[in-house]
This record gives sequence, C-alpha cells and structure tokens, in this order.
Amino acid sequence: MVFCTIFKTRISQILVASVFCFAVGVGCAVLCAASINAFAEKTVNTTGVGGYDAVGASDISGDEALIADLERSELGEDGSVMTGSVNTTLLLDETAENSENAESDAMNAFFNPDAITYQTYRVKSGDMIGIIAEKYDVTQDTIISVNNIKQSRLIQVGQYLKIPSLPGIIYTVKENGETPETIAKKYKVDAEKCASANSVAIEASFNAGTSVFVPDAELDWMTRQEINGDLFKKPLHTRYWLSSSYGWRDSPFNSGKRTFHGGIDMAVGTGTPIYAALDGKVTATGYNATYGNYVIVSHHSGYKTLYGHMSKITCKKGNFVYTTTKIGEVGSTGMSTGPHLHFTVYKNGKSMNPMTVLN
Repeated sequence: MVFCTIFKTRISQILVASVFCFAVGVGCAVLCAASINAFAEKTVNTTGVGGYDAVGASDISGDEALIADLERSELGEDGSVMTGSVNTTLLLDETAENSENAESDAMNAFFNPDAITYQTYRVKSGDMIGIIAEKYDVTQDTIISVNNIKQSRLIQVGQYLKIPSLPGIIYTVKENGETPETIAKKYKVDAEKCASANSVAIEASFNAGTSVFVPDAELDWMTRQEINGDLFKKPLHTRYWLSSSYGWRDSPFNSGKRTFHGGIDMAVGTGTPIYAALDGKVTATGYNATYGNYVIVSHHSGYKTLYGHMSKITCKKGNFVYTTTKIGEVGSTGMSTGPHLHFTVYKNGKSMNPMTVLN
C-alpha cells in the first residue's frame, strides 16, 4: 500500500515537472520570437521600394542622362516593354525541319561520315540545357551556340532545339578568305575534322558572314557566364527581401497607376554595404530626385549597372571597382518608402531583368 502511494506521488511529481518545463519552454520561445521580430522591424523595412522611371529622372546629367533617357524609352509606342537584350531560343517547326533536312543529312552522312547532321528536340518540363546535352553526348556550349541562345534560363517547355551530331560551336566568319585551318587554329581544334564536319576541303575559303560548325570548340568563359546568368554577383552580400521585381507593378507613389520598374528593389537594413556586381569603372555618382544617392558602373560587353537610394557613397567617379569593393551603403534617399537598394542592369543601352544574370 505504501509502495503504491509512493509510486503515485512520483508519477504526479513527474507530470507536474513536465508541464512546468513545457510552459517555460513555450514562454522562452515566444519571447525569443518577439525579440527577433522587434529587432528585424528596427533594422529592416521589407516594404522598401522606389525608383520608378518618371519623376526627377531628368535631373541627371552627362552619362547619367543617358541612363535616364534609356529608362524613359523602355516602353514602346504600343506600351510593350522593349528590353532589347533578352532573346529566346530559335523556335523550329519539328515536322518541317525534319522533312527538309532529313534527305540532305542522310546524303552527307553517306558520302562523308564526319559531316555534321542535326536532329530536333522538344523541351520538356524539368529540362535544363545540361541534361539535354548529356542525353545527346554534346556540350552545353554546343546547344547554346547552335540555337543562338542568349539566356539559358529562358528556355521554355515546348520549344524546339537543334541538336548536332558532334560537340562544337557555330562560328561566324569575320573576314573573306578564312579557311577551316585558320578557324581551327583560333579554337585550337583539329583542322581536318573542321573541314570534314562542314563537307569542304581544308583549304576552302569562306566569305564573311558564313556560319561554320567548329567541332570540339568551346565558348569563351565570359560568354558562357553571360548566357548562363552567372556573370554578375549580387550587390548585397547578405540576406535581403526582394520587395519589388523587374517589370510592371502598381505604383508605390500614385495609387491605381501601373508603372514599369526598370530594376529590382532589395530591401535590407540601412547601412548595409553595397558592392559592385561586376568588375568595372565608376562612370557616375551623385544625387537624383528619383534614385537619391546613386552610383553607375560601366562594365565590359556593353553592360552598365545602377545602384540607387544609398545612404552613403563610398567610391568616386573614375575608380576601378571589383566585386569585393564597397561602393556605398543602403539607404532610403530619393523616391523611396523604406531602406533598400534599387539595382538596374543595362545591356547596350537597354534595361534587362537583373535576375536573369545574377549568380
């Protein structure tokens, strides 16, 4: 009897202790969550947006005026977006392509086993260029080059891709008189294989503008990075909130109106360091009614980047900057609803969606 009483007492004590510990744990968790939220509210305004391309953009001068004019000209006469730098892959009609080329490909293969032949592949859900390339035993560069793909992230389900029988790339002859031998020398590949793939003699002369398939050749590193969207690094080296995307949006300043946003807004705490997204030269710094404190960096291949709404600029015009160079700090200057970085990428004078080129 005494044993049963002791047993029941111990069970009761264990239950009471368990309930007490659970309650304390829940209380601590709630307090921690509240503290984290309070800290986040003080340091980061995740609704920070701004920098649309209307009011105040004309205040910039020089190189900055070019950027302002480009932003105002992003919309076509019909109201459509004119990005100019984003191209989709070549779309092919599978039936027509196969029927048109099947006979000539068969003849080439019969008389010249090394001649290049093509087949058509339709992109399926979940496909990536690397997966398709592996399936057909060619390189990613091959598919990118043959299909003139400008942004590999933009291939779409249902698109048709040309798949060559050999790995390699398409080369466009620059000057009259180039031969398979001179072209092969540029890419450090076999000249005889290059001639055979194109069903010509090794000393054959090409005219400028001719497209030549160069077996085993590869794209240069910079071109590959650009096409695969790995050319630029994120200008914020910390976590942020994408508070406004590239493209049409409801205006944060004029209720009920739709405006085109030429970049992305990255909301994060005031004072967060901003870095150059790609090595380049600072071509403009200053203050603008729309973008507040801003910096423009010019890069290779016709690229420029714009960083806006800074609380502080830490670089000067003429500086050469790297992806490890701090060029400013996040703020909420200009037309802004809270601390964030407005980031725009231009390619040959036209804005493009930064998310397609950010690594």
